[in-house]
Amino acid sequence: MTMHQADIIRTTQAVAVFGANGHTGRFVVAELLRRGLKPIAIGRSLGRLAEAGFPERGVECREAAIEDDAALDRALAGVAAVINCAGPFMDTADAVVRAALRADIHYLDVTAEQPSVQATFDRHEAAAAKAGVVVIPAMGFYGGLTDLLVAALMNEWQHADTIEVRVALDSWLPTKGTRVTGEKNKAQRLAVSGGKLGPVHQPPAEKVSVLPAPFGRQTFVELPFSEVPLIARHIRTMELHSFLSTTALRDVRDPSTPSPQAIDETGRSAQRFAVEVIVTQGDLHRRILAQGQDIYAVTAPIICEAVQRILSGDIRDTGAKPPAAIFHAASFLGALGPHLSVETSISTETPGITGTAR
Repeated sequence: MTMHQADIIRTTQAVAVFGANGHTGRFVVAELLRRGLKPIAIGRSLGRLAEAGFPERGVECREAAIEDDAALDRALAGVAAVINCAGPFMDTADAVVRAALRADIHYLDVTAEQPSVQATFDRHEAAAAKAGVVVIPAMGFYGGLTDLLVAALMNEWQHADTIEVRVALDSWLPTKGTRVTGEKNKAQRLAVSGGKLGPVHQPPAEKVSVLPAPFGRQTFVELPFSEVPLIARHIRTMELHSFLSTTALRDVRDPSTPSPQAIDETGRSAQRFAVEVIVTQGDLHRRILAQGQDIYAVTAPIICEAVQRILSGDIRDTGAKPPAAIFHAASFLGALGPHLSVETSISTETPGITGTAR
């Protein structure tokens, strides 16, 4: 960490939220306020930021567009970190990372897009290391959460034979941003097979697994998100495959599926999720299961916990790296207790698998 960065940490707890008036951005602003940090809402329009109710809550609003470097620089003045919640991230991440590096501040985003994660690492690894700042793409439900779950399972293991991720959603009511990203992101999905990162085999594999209520027996199809480039960057494994429940896939691909509907004062939807990770080495299987409510809402405590740890200096390294290379995974997951239930097990029997569906 540079001396200049240490001075920033000591003098300000301001955190910019780019895309603050979006669905996830509003959760992030609320979580920063709850943690006693100072959010600064950034968007293309001060009017839309005002419509989101930020001024009434004492949140400073600043206007900037990704096409305007000067406006981005003004918007990031005096902050310690920026959280990018404005997707598609292939359109926004590069500009916001560059602005963060010009300001010598930390950058995090919530992308589920594999190409965006890879581009952030490839383009900004050297500059982030030189500046001594933290740059973490995909520090949300998709990407960062799974990376931390895998690292916690690996513990003292230096490599794995296989890593398998299964994401079950009892429904997926997509936001407008999710739909726009899905329409624009046509890149091949990547997995690790035979120790090498490459396109998912076609047709994608299907698996059947039994999870706790409310899920029960679930069919999953291989559909990896941003967790794969994160995990593959720092964990050695011969196989890494990530699956999504077919229930969720049907919802998100159906144009008639409505957007999320709030059921409580925090704005969370009724959606339930489960993320099951199984890591194998020889005959030994380690399993971790994380469960919670609303994938968009839970992204806020995940990324805000990351920012708070960075600002307090509770990190293992700096630079452009996956979450588990920056934070102690088990400690981080433990801090998410109010928002996430996590249980682990070790066995010589592969847990939860009832067969392969074709």
